[in-house]
Amino acid sequence: MTETPWFTHADFADRVGEDFRVRLPDDSVLPLILSEVEVGLEDSGQGPDGATRQQFSLLFRGPTAPQLSQGLWALEHDEMGELALFLVPLGPDNKGPRYEAAFA
Repeated sequence: MTETPWFTHADFADRVGEDFRVRLPDDSVLPLILSEVEVGLEDSGQGPDGATRQQFSLLFRGPTAPQLSQGLWALEHDEMGELALFLVPLGPDNKGPRYEAAFA
């Protein structure tokens, strides 16, 4: 897994509705769709360039099975490449399982 760059919400804001893929331990692929980008009110720490970013989170939707456990997962995107994101299951709603990646 490659190191994930210092992202901001702007890196994902125009990607809502796009497909991401999670490579599972058995080498199968689980599709996820970026369903929402939420921007927080607080600034977070400084990035490598010394600039701060606002806290934000990414909300993904996945299929009913299999479901991911909480942890660091390698996501793939056609344009962004491989991303190492810590995903937290939020539980399903009427559209299926949801996962959050939070950036502080």
